[in-house]
Amino acid sequence: MSNEDQKKASAEAALRLVEAGSTIGVGTGSTVTWFIRALGRSGLKLAGAVSSSEATTRMLKEIGVEVMDLNHTGDLGLYIDGADECDGHRRLIKGGGGALTREKIIAAASRRFICMIDSSKRVDVLGRFPLPVEVVPMARSYVARQLVARGGRPALREGFVTDNGNAILDVHGLTILDPVALETELNQIPGVVTVGLFARRGADVVICDGRTL
Repeated sequence: MSNEDQKKASAEAALRLVEAGSTIGVGTGSTVTWFIRALGRSGLKLAGAVSSSEATTRMLKEIGVEVMDLNHTGDLGLYIDGADECDGHRRLIKGGGGALTREKIIAAASRRFICMIDSSKRVDVLGRFPLPVEVVPMARSYVARQLVARGGRPALREGFVTDNGNAILDVHGLTILDPVALETELNQIPGVVTVGLFARRGADVVICDGRTL
């Protein structure tokens, strides 16, 4: 089964966990696109959704889902998203699509986080996928030096600006043996908005190729 077929299967399995009439959080990325397509075909009616990106907002509106402000919804029961990497403890690297800050906020505000992946995203140790770090533009070089000092090779994501108006450094060459500690440490660097490690708040359920891990 191709990676795209696996993503589709995972998205369809995640949709079965969504209750009619609920308000959910929806992430960003290729697997989320499959989820939104499945939601549109299903006829399932939601009260609304909180979106992690402008791209997701457009897709949700196209299928008739009301996009709501998290400030008005309060905490959510369910957050649906994908990941760029997932280890055996359901800790993740996210942010390949550039929406890591909003994704992290919605995940934190949700009681349950369902992560949809294909088998290529499963790893024993996080770090093969370059770790995205969202930074305030004026701090880009300073943060990059701090990342180099910690053994990483940061590269500016050229021509990309986040929906929050910030830059992203993609950090290569990391072997992340303690994701919780590294997430905590990097988030303390002045100028870092957030880091794409979802370890302190990882996924509650991971669905791979349509099956729950």
